[in-house]
Amino acid sequence: MKFAIFGNTYQAKKSSHAENLFRLLAQHQAQLCVCREFYNFLTSDLHLNIPPAELFDGDDFRADMVISIGGDGTFLKAASRVGKKNIPILGINTGRLGFLADISPEEMEKTIDEIYNNHYKVEERSVLQLKCDDEKLMEYPYALNEIAVLKRDSSSMISIHTAINGAHLTTYQADGLVIATPTGSTAYSLSVGGPVIVPHSKTIAITPVAPHSLNVRPIVICDDWEITLDVESRSHNFLVAVDGRSESCKETTRLTISRADYSIKVVKRFNHIFFDTLRNKMMWGIDIRS
Repeated sequence: MKFAIFGNTYQAKKSSHAENLFRLLAQHQAQLCVCREFYNFLTSDLHLNIPPAELFDGDDFRADMVISIGGDGTFLKAASRVGKKNIPILGINTGRLGFLADISPEEMEKTIDEIYNNHYKVEERSVLQLKCDDEKLMEYPYALNEIAVLKRDSSSMISIHTAINGAHLTTYQADGLVIATPTGSTAYSLSVGGPVIVPHSKTIAITPVAPHSLNVRPIVICDDWEITLDVESRSHNFLVAVDGRSESCKETTRLTISRADYSIKVVKRFNHIFFDTLRNKMMWGIDIRS
Protein backbone atom coordinates (compact mmCIF):
# COMPACT_ATOMS: atom_id res chain seq x y z
CA MET A 1 0.00 0.00 0.00
CA LYS A 2 1.34 3.42 -0.94
CA PHE A 3 0.88 6.49 1.25
CA ALA A 4 1.46 10.18 0.46
CA ILE A 5 2.48 12.10 3.59
CA PHE A 6 1.74 15.78 4.31
CA GLY A 7 2.68 17.61 7.49
CA ASN A 8 3.14 21.09 8.91
CA THR A 9 6.56 22.70 9.21
CA TYR A 10 6.20 24.66 12.43
CA GLN A 11 5.55 22.15 15.23
CA ALA A 12 9.10 21.10 16.06
CA LYS A 13 8.09 20.06 19.59
CA LYS A 14 5.70 17.45 18.22
CA SER A 15 8.06 15.99 15.63
CA SER A 16 8.31 12.73 17.59
CA HIS A 17 4.80 11.90 16.37
CA ALA A 18 6.03 12.11 12.77
CA GLU A 19 8.95 9.82 13.60
CA ASN A 20 6.54 7.35 15.13
CA LEU A 21 4.30 7.47 12.04
CA PHE A 22 7.20 6.63 9.72
CA ARG A 23 8.25 3.79 12.05
CA LEU A 24 4.73 2.30 12.06
CA LEU A 25 4.45 2.48 8.28
CA ALA A 26 7.89 0.88 7.89
CA GLN A 27 6.73 -2.05 10.03
CA HIS A 28 4.02 -2.68 7.43
CA GLN A 29 6.55 -2.25 4.59
CA ALA A 30 4.46 0.58 3.17
CA GLN A 31 5.53 2.52 0.10
CA LEU A 32 5.95 6.20 0.91
CA CYS A 33 6.02 9.46 -0.96
CA VAL A 34 6.47 12.61 1.13
CA CYS A 35 5.84 16.29 0.48
CA ARG A 36 9.33 17.68 -0.15
CA GLU A 37 8.85 20.70 2.13
CA PHE A 38 7.80 18.47 5.05
CA TYR A 39 10.59 15.95 4.44
CA ASN A 40 13.25 18.69 4.37
CA PHE A 41 11.83 20.15 7.60
CA LEU A 42 12.14 16.79 9.36
CA THR A 43 15.57 15.83 8.02
CA SER A 44 17.42 19.12 7.46
CA ASP A 45 15.89 21.40 10.10
CA LEU A 46 15.17 18.90 12.88
CA HIS A 47 17.78 16.27 11.89
CA LEU A 48 15.39 13.39 12.45
CA ASN A 49 16.22 9.88 11.31
CA ILE A 50 13.57 9.54 8.61
CA PRO A 51 14.03 6.73 6.06
CA PRO A 52 14.63 7.74 2.43
CA ALA A 53 11.40 8.24 0.53
CA GLU A 54 10.07 9.38 -2.83
CA LEU A 55 9.60 13.17 -2.69
CA PHE A 56 7.05 15.26 -4.53
CA ASP A 57 6.07 18.90 -4.98
CA GLY A 58 2.55 20.32 -5.17
CA ASP A 59 0.02 17.77 -6.40
CA ASP A 60 2.48 15.68 -8.41
CA PHE A 61 1.97 12.35 -6.62
CA ARG A 62 0.09 9.06 -6.76
CA ALA A 63 -0.95 7.03 -3.73
CA ASP A 64 -3.59 4.70 -2.32
CA MET A 65 -4.12 6.94 0.71
CA VAL A 66 -2.96 10.35 1.93
CA ILE A 67 -1.91 10.90 5.54
CA SER A 68 -2.02 14.41 6.96
CA ILE A 69 -0.15 14.85 10.26
CA GLY A 70 -0.80 18.19 11.93
CA GLY A 71 -4.03 20.07 12.56
CA ASP A 72 -7.10 20.86 10.49
CA GLY A 73 -5.12 23.48 8.56
CA THR A 74 -2.67 20.81 7.41
CA PHE A 75 -5.63 18.60 6.45
CA LEU A 76 -7.13 21.41 4.33
CA LYS A 77 -3.77 21.87 2.61
CA ALA A 78 -3.61 18.14 1.88
CA ALA A 79 -7.19 18.20 0.57
CA SER A 80 -6.32 21.04 -1.81
CA ARG A 81 -3.39 18.99 -3.16
CA VAL A 82 -5.52 15.86 -3.53
CA GLY A 83 -8.24 17.77 -5.40
CA LYS A 84 -9.98 15.51 -7.92
CA LYS A 85 -7.58 12.57 -7.48
CA ASN A 86 -10.24 10.69 -5.47
CA ILE A 87 -7.66 9.57 -2.88
CA PRO A 88 -8.93 9.15 0.71
CA ILE A 89 -7.26 11.26 3.40
CA LEU A 90 -6.44 10.18 6.96
CA GLY A 91 -5.94 13.04 9.42
CA ILE A 92 -3.65 12.58 12.43
CA ASN A 93 -4.06 15.43 14.90
CA THR A 94 -1.03 17.05 16.51
CA GLY A 95 -2.72 20.46 16.57
CA ARG A 96 -5.35 21.89 18.90
CA LEU A 97 -8.95 20.92 18.19
CA GLY A 98 -8.80 18.50 15.28
CA PHE A 99 -12.21 18.05 13.70
CA LEU A 100 -10.98 16.83 10.32
CA ALA A 101 -7.72 15.46 11.67
CA ASP A 102 -9.30 13.55 14.53
CA ILE A 103 -6.91 10.60 15.02
CA SER A 104 -4.82 11.26 18.13
CA PRO A 105 -1.10 10.28 18.18
CA GLU A 106 -2.02 7.62 20.75
CA GLU A 107 -4.42 6.05 18.23
CA MET A 108 -1.94 5.95 15.35
CA GLU A 109 -0.71 2.39 15.78
CA LYS A 110 -4.17 0.90 16.14
CA THR A 111 -5.50 2.98 13.22
CA ILE A 112 -2.69 1.91 10.86
CA ASP A 113 -3.36 -1.72 11.79
CA GLU A 114 -7.07 -1.23 11.08
CA ILE A 115 -6.28 0.26 7.66
CA TYR A 116 -4.21 -2.77 6.72
CA ASN A 117 -7.03 -5.01 7.95
CA ASN A 118 -9.47 -2.97 5.83
CA HIS A 119 -11.42 -2.10 8.99
CA TYR A 120 -12.20 1.58 8.43
CA LYS A 121 -14.78 3.72 6.67
CA VAL A 122 -14.54 6.50 4.12
CA GLU A 123 -16.85 9.51 4.29
CA GLU A 124 -17.46 11.74 1.28
CA ARG A 125 -17.46 15.47 2.01
CA SER A 126 -18.87 18.07 -0.36
CA VAL A 127 -16.68 20.88 -1.74
CA LEU A 128 -17.56 24.46 -2.74
CA GLN A 129 -16.42 26.02 -5.99
CA LEU A 130 -15.90 29.74 -6.57
CA LYS A 131 -16.22 31.36 -9.98
CA CYS A 132 -15.09 34.93 -10.66
CA ASP A 133 -12.76 36.91 -12.92
CA ASP A 134 -9.90 37.14 -10.39
CA GLU A 135 -6.96 35.10 -11.73
CA LYS A 136 -5.30 34.49 -8.36
CA LEU A 137 -8.49 33.12 -6.79
CA MET A 138 -9.07 30.94 -9.86
CA GLU A 139 -5.71 29.18 -9.36
CA TYR A 140 -7.49 26.96 -6.83
CA PRO A 141 -11.13 28.01 -6.34
CA TYR A 142 -12.23 25.05 -4.20
CA ALA A 143 -13.06 24.97 -0.48
CA LEU A 144 -13.70 21.98 1.77
CA ASN A 145 -14.65 24.25 4.70
CA GLU A 146 -15.83 27.67 3.60
CA ILE A 147 -15.62 30.64 1.29
CA ALA A 148 -15.71 33.93 3.19
CA VAL A 149 -16.27 37.44 1.88
CA LEU A 150 -14.81 39.98 4.32
CA LYS A 151 -14.18 43.70 4.64
CA ARG A 152 -10.61 45.00 4.55
CA ASP A 153 -9.06 45.68 7.96
CA SER A 154 -9.30 49.46 7.73
CA SER A 155 -12.68 49.81 6.05
CA SER A 156 -16.23 50.17 7.31
CA MET A 157 -18.76 47.37 6.86
CA ILE A 158 -19.61 46.16 3.38
CA SER A 159 -22.89 45.58 1.54
CA ILE A 160 -23.25 42.09 0.08
CA HIS A 161 -26.08 41.72 -2.43
CA THR A 162 -26.98 38.04 -2.33
CA ALA A 163 -29.03 36.00 -4.78
CA ILE A 164 -29.96 32.30 -4.79
CA ASN A 165 -30.50 30.73 -8.23
CA GLY A 166 -30.92 34.25 -9.59
CA ALA A 167 -33.60 35.24 -7.05
CA HIS A 168 -32.75 38.06 -4.63
CA LEU A 169 -32.24 36.82 -1.05
CA THR A 170 -31.15 39.96 0.82
CA THR A 171 -28.45 42.60 1.09
CA TYR A 172 -26.22 41.93 4.08
CA GLN A 173 -24.83 45.02 5.81
CA ALA A 174 -22.02 43.35 7.73
CA ASP A 175 -18.31 42.80 8.21
CA GLY A 176 -18.59 39.80 5.93
CA LEU A 177 -20.39 36.64 4.90
CA VAL A 178 -19.36 33.00 5.39
CA ILE A 179 -20.56 30.34 2.94
CA ALA A 180 -19.86 26.95 4.55
CA THR A 181 -20.18 23.28 3.72
CA PRO A 182 -21.44 20.87 6.41
CA THR A 183 -17.77 20.04 7.05
CA GLY A 184 -16.99 23.75 7.52
CA SER A 185 -20.01 24.33 9.77
CA THR A 186 -17.85 23.54 12.84
CA ALA A 187 -15.08 25.94 11.74
CA TYR A 188 -15.22 29.71 10.98
CA SER A 189 -18.97 29.55 10.36
CA LEU A 190 -19.60 28.27 13.90
CA SER A 191 -17.49 31.02 15.45
CA VAL A 192 -19.72 33.71 13.86
CA GLY A 193 -22.95 32.07 15.02
CA GLY A 194 -23.64 29.60 12.22
CA PRO A 195 -25.43 26.27 12.76
CA VAL A 196 -23.77 22.90 13.32
CA ILE A 197 -24.64 20.72 10.32
CA VAL A 198 -24.25 16.95 10.13
CA PRO A 199 -21.52 16.19 7.53
CA HIS A 200 -23.64 14.09 5.18
CA SER A 201 -26.53 16.55 4.84
CA LYS A 202 -26.56 18.04 1.36
CA THR A 203 -26.69 21.67 2.43
CA ILE A 204 -24.81 24.98 2.51
CA ALA A 205 -24.91 27.45 5.40
CA ILE A 206 -24.87 31.21 4.78
CA THR A 207 -23.88 33.17 7.90
CA PRO A 208 -23.21 36.92 8.19
CA VAL A 209 -20.23 38.24 10.16
CA ALA A 210 -21.27 40.96 12.65
CA PRO A 211 -24.42 42.01 10.73
CA HIS A 212 -25.71 45.55 11.31
CA SER A 213 -29.23 44.25 11.94
CA LEU A 214 -30.99 42.36 14.71
CA ASN A 215 -33.18 40.34 12.35
CA VAL A 216 -30.56 38.84 10.04
CA ARG A 217 -29.90 35.20 10.88
CA PRO A 218 -27.99 32.32 9.27
CA ILE A 219 -29.83 30.42 6.56
CA VAL A 220 -29.32 26.85 5.30
CA ILE A 221 -29.97 26.05 1.64
CA CYS A 222 -29.70 23.02 -0.67
CA ASP A 223 -26.17 22.44 -1.92
CA ASP A 224 -27.25 22.16 -5.56
CA TRP A 225 -28.34 25.81 -5.55
CA GLU A 226 -26.12 28.60 -6.86
CA ILE A 227 -25.19 31.66 -4.80
CA THR A 228 -24.31 34.97 -6.45
CA LEU A 229 -22.64 37.80 -4.50
CA ASP A 230 -22.11 41.43 -5.52
CA VAL A 231 -20.19 43.51 -3.00
CA GLU A 232 -20.20 47.24 -2.34
CA SER A 233 -17.43 48.77 -0.22
CA ARG A 234 -16.35 52.32 0.60
CA SER A 235 -12.76 51.25 -0.03
CA HIS A 236 -13.87 49.75 -3.38
CA ASN A 237 -12.30 46.39 -2.57
CA PHE A 238 -12.83 43.46 -0.24
CA LEU A 239 -11.26 40.15 0.78
CA VAL A 240 -12.23 36.67 -0.37
CA ALA A 241 -10.91 33.77 1.73
CA VAL A 242 -11.10 30.25 0.30
CA ASP A 243 -10.33 27.86 3.16
CA GLY A 244 -8.10 30.54 4.65
CA ARG A 245 -6.29 31.47 1.42
CA SER A 246 -7.26 35.12 1.01
CA GLU A 247 -7.02 37.56 -1.88
CA SER A 248 -8.13 41.15 -2.32
CA CYS A 249 -10.84 41.72 -4.93
CA LYS A 250 -12.15 44.81 -6.67
CA GLU A 251 -15.68 45.97 -5.92
CA THR A 252 -16.78 45.12 -9.45
CA THR A 253 -15.93 41.42 -9.02
CA ARG A 254 -19.02 39.19 -9.03
CA LEU A 255 -18.69 35.95 -7.07
CA THR A 256 -20.61 32.79 -7.94
CA ILE A 257 -20.50 29.92 -5.45
CA SER A 258 -21.82 26.40 -6.00
CA ARG A 259 -21.10 22.79 -5.12
CA ALA A 260 -18.05 21.44 -6.93
CA ASP A 261 -18.27 18.43 -9.24
CA TYR A 262 -16.17 16.26 -6.91
CA SER A 263 -15.95 15.40 -3.22
CA ILE A 264 -13.14 14.81 -0.74
CA LYS A 265 -12.90 11.36 0.83
CA VAL A 266 -12.09 11.36 4.54
CA VAL A 267 -10.88 8.22 6.34
CA LYS A 268 -12.51 7.58 9.72
CA ARG A 269 -12.13 4.77 12.23
CA PHE A 270 -14.94 2.26 12.00
CA ASN A 271 -16.39 3.24 15.38
CA HIS A 272 -16.32 6.99 14.66
CA ILE A 273 -19.57 8.85 15.43
CA PHE A 274 -19.94 12.56 14.59
CA PHE A 275 -21.95 13.34 17.73
CA ASP A 276 -19.20 11.86 19.92
CA THR A 277 -16.75 14.25 18.26
CA LEU A 278 -19.09 17.19 18.94
CA ARG A 279 -19.28 16.36 22.63
CA ASN A 280 -15.62 15.47 23.10
CA LYS A 281 -14.03 18.24 21.04
CA MET A 282 -16.43 21.11 21.66
CA MET A 283 -18.13 20.12 24.91
CA TRP A 284 -21.39 20.38 22.92
CA GLY A 285 -24.46 19.82 25.13
CA ILE A 286 -22.35 19.37 28.25
CA ASP A 287 -23.99 20.73 31.41
CA ILE A 288 -21.32 21.56 33.99
CA ARG A 289 -23.99 21.53 36.71
CA SER A 290 -24.50 17.78 36.40
